Amino acid sequence: MTGLRERKKAQTRKALADAALRMFLERGYDAVSVKEIAEAADVSVPTLFAHFPDGKESLVFDMDADREQQLISAVRDRAAGKTLLEGLREAFGALPRPGTEGQMHDFRQLIQDTPALSSYFRNMWQRHEDALAGVIAEDLGLDPGDVAVTALAHFIFGGLDVARRSDDPVAALTRIFGLLETGWGAMLEQPRRA
Repeated sequence: MTGLRERKKAQTRKALADAALRMFLERGYDAVSVKEIAEAADVSVPTLFAHFPDGKESLVFDMDADREQQLISAVRDRAAGKTLLEGLREAFGALPRPGTEGQMHDFRQLIQDTPALSSYFRNMWQRHEDALAGVIAEDLGLDPGDVAVTALAHFIFGGLDVARRSDDPVAALTRIFGLLETGWGAMLEQPRRA
């Protein structure tokens, strides 16, 4: 159970991230100042930077560190008898879903239309992919630079991106992980249709 101090920190962090995202979606990223975000969350600017030292971009991706830790934990702490891919599939499937499809579309559009956010997202994505490759290598006793480990982490993240854009992300993720587990061979061996 978390203490009062940790709960208050989490509440402040959430209030800042929620206010920032709401304002960014309403007015655009560049039209919103750090001061306005702090005021909307009823905190000081130094408090904002204490929670988000990387500035405005990190407010949009407030779950960044938590998500990376969840991925690492999905590999390291998976139940006995579960494969690495089963653990990751369950972890990805358990991640909280954003609001409505419209909200997700607006969020993706904000990132795509804002160079600072696009750059931050690409760097964050690459960092997560590298962390996943590292923990997979550790789990399998392979060199972290092994091309198979790097490719697997890349395919997993690519699959996650494809699943997010699907009408049924959970079903898409299940199918994609099925392909990762068994390979594309059987699917690709189907005869060509006339």
